[in-house]
Amino acid sequence: MLLGFINSLTHSHFPIQFNPFSYFHHPPFPDLLKFASRRFALTASKTQFISTMPVGEDNVSSVKRQLTQLFEISLRETVPGEPDIVPLVDSCSEKSGVKHGDYQCNNAMVLWAKIKGKQTGFRGPPAVGQAIMKNLPPSELIESCSVAGPGFVNVVLSKNWIAQSLHRMLIDGIDTWAPRLPLKRAVVDFSSPNIAKEMHVGHLRSTIIGDTLARMLEFSHVEVLRRNHVGDWGTQFGMLIEFLFEKFPNPEEVNEAAIGDLQVFYKASKLRFDSDSEFKQRAQQAVVRLQGGEIRYRKAWKQICEISRTEFHRVYDRLGVQLEEKGESFYNPIIPSVLEELGNKGLIEESEGARVIFVDGVKIPLIVVKSDGGYNYASTDLAALWYRLNEEKAEWIIYVTDVGQQQHFDMVFKAAKRAGWLLADDSLYPKATHVGFGLVLGEDGKRFRTRNTEVVRLVDLLDEAKNRSKTAVLERDAAKDWPEEEVDKTSEAVGYGAVKYADLKNNRLSNYTFNFDQMLNDKGNTAVYLLYAHARICSIIRKSGKDIEQVKRNGKLVLDHDGERALGLHLVQFSEVVEQACTNLLPSTLCEYLYDLSDIFTKKFYSNCQVIGSAEETSRLLLCEATATVMRKCFYLLGIEPVYKI
Repeated sequence: MLLGFINSLTHSHFPIQFNPFSYFHHPPFPDLLKFASRRFALTASKTQFISTMPVGEDNVSSVKRQLTQLFEISLRETVPGEPDIVPLVDSCSEKSGVKHGDYQCNNAMVLWAKIKGKQTGFRGPPAVGQAIMKNLPPSELIESCSVAGPGFVNVVLSKNWIAQSLHRMLIDGIDTWAPRLPLKRAVVDFSSPNIAKEMHVGHLRSTIIGDTLARMLEFSHVEVLRRNHVGDWGTQFGMLIEFLFEKFPNPEEVNEAAIGDLQVFYKASKLRFDSDSEFKQRAQQAVVRLQGGEIRYRKAWKQICEISRTEFHRVYDRLGVQLEEKGESFYNPIIPSVLEELGNKGLIEESEGARVIFVDGVKIPLIVVKSDGGYNYASTDLAALWYRLNEEKAEWIIYVTDVGQQQHFDMVFKAAKRAGWLLADDSLYPKATHVGFGLVLGEDGKRFRTRNTEVVRLVDLLDEAKNRSKTAVLERDAAKDWPEEEVDKTSEAVGYGAVKYADLKNNRLSNYTFNFDQMLNDKGNTAVYLLYAHARICSIIRKSGKDIEQVKRNGKLVLDHDGERALGLHLVQFSEVVEQACTNLLPSTLCEYLYDLSDIFTKKFYSNCQVIGSAEETSRLLLCEATATVMRKCFYLLGIEPVYKI
């Protein structure tokens, strides 16, 4: 039962059959010998515990943070005897068409519950709210305040401050609006295909979501180690190597062109493995020889990996995704020492011939050594987690895989907490987080497949997206005279962007239906609509005939019209939205912000505020440029290439 259960705890890789004794007699990875040859001090003292206070200077670009600092001063003045009062500040939402302010402090009711009966002189939450408002220090950020209901303090931001903030961003650059998160280094583990298997639509979500999370963290001044934990070690390699030897007795003949389609090669070797007992036996022996470090087998393994890696990078290049590969094989040399240390800590027990770790809340244990002595996903993931914490000094390790692997990672993290590697409190660093995501479905509501029930190859999907996009681009009159190179570039930007945005706009935990017609629609919440909106803004600026850089230097931005102010307010909230998306690991938050930005620009600003030829042309051109600048940064964070004309 235990050995069967491990098959459900997958990390998108094959099980590993492994002989630790033969491995270290003939180690194939000398660069990691330094880890394999010494004991590991896997102690809480070696793991660096990081406070949750922000790193470096205050995040002055975030309106919410600046208001929080002001209310913190007010709360200390209002109730000096109450320690640890955290300001509860959030942006206001419109209710029944009425919006009482831009932001709201909601401490009064909670505070009243704490001080009631303490002879403070307050007579209820409204009085507490009035005191909080009265004790706010003066700030150019705030235009007016009011108290509503049970003490809610509503804040209206100064339109002059909003305008100055936007203009300063245009001059100094949008990177000055980057949030500052309370950590310096993170690992994002994403994509993780299996060697010798082609990337398919199942890898799409991990690759797209992981890349966006990495981009958002990098923008927020976090050093991100982008890790591709490929499945490059396991029983399948014995099968592949033996088949390779049969087809190519001369090793010099082995290359990508000779092997051809690696997926076809894999299927042929698997068919042979399943139908020929003698071949199967040779393949199993090939695994032992590979893991024992025999040069011939190691060379064949490297050839297969390199061919597969080349195919992966063709997809990554098209998606604009960068990763550093550290596959399963990288961590194998350190597994024995890691497990030895866990055993010395009393975490590992014997159970039905296997070595396991029991964790709270799960009846079935985490198997770290199988009954045959081989390692598995848990062994590799524990070694990888230790390495990332202690050697790479990561404070936040993020694993982007499907929701079906949630329990596996939950058990690995709990084991790490028992070992003292991670803190029990997940709000503190160092910490590890599993970022789960749902399935990509077809129109029939089932897992997205081709008509012959094969999984959809990712390269075919991207080709289809580009081709459909190209057809739509060429239907536009403006594009008829474009050179072929520009048509291709625009088609790729729109097609690939449509695929990415259709995925990212959904809450990642949900399944979503893959539909080209919907994602390539130029109306509604699609990348096509957003890219075209950005192109139209760029067109407005071009048609003005003004040098926008000169306008930035010499012009002045004002927000006298309600539509101008609404757009300006949404723009200055960019920083806190990115911070929220990073903190919650939800790219959909940024997508929602981007769509709302386009909507506000079109419906509240552009429909009501003439730009070219108006008395306010200079100011409104600056507002257009600020909108385009924020949109471009959103596109970048989502891995989407903007288009400037359409």
